[in-house]
Amino acid sequence: MCLGLSRKDYTIDALIPGQNPDRVMNDQEMDQLIAALDKIAGNQQQQLNLQQEALAMQREQFALLQKESERADRLQDRAEQLQIKSAQVIARARKAAAVMLPIVVILIVYVSWLIFRFK
Repeated sequence: MCLGLSRKDYTIDALIPGQNPDRVMNDQEMDQLIAALDKIAGNQQQQLNLQQEALAMQREQFALLQKESERADRLQDRAEQLQIKSAQVIARARKAAAVMLPIVVILIVYVSWLIFRFK
């Protein structure tokens, strides 16, 4: 991957400490610099590709998480509805027991009276 720079675009300037800033790079130094810059650019592109893949995976995971969250919400709503219905059934059973218990006690007393009266 070439950056589109030519050798005449590079001067040594302050790249190498202790060197004359007016000195022009020789061909070997220029080739090394271009190779290093190309390698850096290639590594940056590779890193960007990896980050894009990671971001795509994160988006997929987030979509799955949202889907599971919605499912959990639906299940929670159903559980709440069942609890409300069971609370209503229990309330009716308590009312029925409050009415039935005295009737049963009265019937037991009546049957006992009938049994012991004829003895």
